[in-house]
Amino acid sequence: MRKYVLTFCMLCVAGWMMAQSAAKPDPNFYVFLCLGQSNMEGNARVEIRDLHGVSDRFLMMAAVDDKQRKREQGKWYKAVPPLCRSNTGLTPVDYFGRTLVATLPENVRVGVINVAIGGCHIETFMKDSIDNYVKHRAPDWMKGPLAAYDNNPYARLVELARAAQKDGVIKGILIHQGESNTGDRTWPEKVKSVYECLLKDLNLKAEDVPLLAGEVVNADQGGTCASMNNIIRTLPQAIPTADFVSSAGCTCATDSLHFDAAGYRELGRRYGEKMLYLLGKDRQ
Repeated sequence: MRKYVLTFCMLCVAGWMMAQSAAKPDPNFYVFLCLGQSNMEGNARVEIRDLHGVSDRFLMMAAVDDKQRKREQGKWYKAVPPLCRSNTGLTPVDYFGRTLVATLPENVRVGVINVAIGGCHIETFMKDSIDNYVKHRAPDWMKGPLAAYDNNPYARLVELARAAQKDGVIKGILIHQGESNTGDRTWPEKVKSVYECLLKDLNLKAEDVPLLAGEVVNADQGGTCASMNNIIRTLPQAIPTADFVSSAGCTCATDSLHFDAAGYRELGRRYGEKMLYLLGKDRQ
């Protein structure tokens, strides 16, 4: 009898240890949080070439339910576009992730979480401004996308990020926003408040989680909001662990506000190359 009891206890301990081991996040699963407005959503039509060649090591966590693609909010899927919502298009995040997995060791996986709303101001992600923005500033056409995030895109991003921390390690934050805040010289400080809130709410350290901000459509492409790039480039002055990603030469759509598919691919690669540099710097 004693023998059976001992065996049972050993099995219980072994099972507990296996459960604890399984519950630990994978240090080789790099997670990146992505937020912003329409250029982060992805405005260009996804082309056939964008649907192929996606590595099994590149994953996306669905930020909303997508019945069309059988995606459930909060679960991981192969990062086949669209990566934001069912009616969004190609985004810089697509080629950011592809660039990373093509360069990082084969045992490293990359996961992205994309929460973005076309036309939104940075205040849409500021904890003390979200409620007022949704109730009094958001135009009618923005109501649907906001409702998809329960009218609080910041809270949805944090909710999903906490879930992702059970699986992997958050390695960086990507933002593409600014068109709606063109000329707002307080934008860097507003972005800083969003960044610092994310770090606090997710128990992260700034030195471990850099912030990358992409420029809007450049002046060399006739960008309508190109003047905002002068402000975006000052972001590292407000946030020492932030950097900007140049949009020079990235082609755009006829509206001169959104990148075209080729522009998104190139801008995404630049996000990826900058992040690879930062990840490599950390390992030195």
